[in-house]
Amino acid sequence: MIKFKFFINFDKEEKWLNEMAKQGFKLTNKSIGYVFQPSEPENATIKMDYRTFNKQDDFEDYRVLFEDSGWKHIAGTKGSGAQYFKKIDENGNEDIFSDADSKAARYKRISQMWISLATAFIPIFAVLISTGSIDAKAFLNPKLLYYTPGLWEETGAAFWRAFLFETPFVLFRVFFWALIPVTIVLYLIFAYKANKQYQKTQEDPYRK
Repeated sequence: MIKFKFFINFDKEEKWLNEMAKQGFKLTNKSIGYVFQPSEPENATIKMDYRTFNKQDDFEDYRVLFEDSGWKHIAGTKGSGAQYFKKIDENGNEDIFSDADSKAARYKRISQMWISLATAFIPIFAVLISTGSIDAKAFLNPKLLYYTPGLWEETGAAFWRAFLFETPFVLFRVFFWALIPVTIVLYLIFAYKANKQYQKTQEDPYRK
């Protein structure tokens, strides 16, 4: 079974995954969606980290480090960022993080990832504007999105025929023109929220 959900808050994601385990669905993989297998319902404890690795050996050492502390790596790859762990040793550590700083750092890393993605799209958007592939003026003057000559001088039935005929093409054009700037804005929003969560976690009064 595959479920598609999006989280910015790691604590909420962990809570949802633990609820899925109680319902008898075991997390086995995570890419675009969450992949679950039917299993016996259990009161599992699943925790998350966010970390990428350049070398497979470093990733394997990372997994072993957590397994030695009683946490099995159940999903994630060296380049996926999101890493999922399940507690397998009742006598193991209660959390995969030793202090609040380590727990907060995962939000800092994912915030930097969102900023990097947004930054990567900005020059692409600039090139499309500079080459005329995207008409930036059309965002301020929607009439420029319509290419039919003399459309705005037409009246009556002639205007509406031309207007309604071209509008689907305009909507299609707007969708692709707005895709990159909207994506940039969303990535920056995600980065901001992750950074706010980083600050909140650091200010946790129960931090060690």
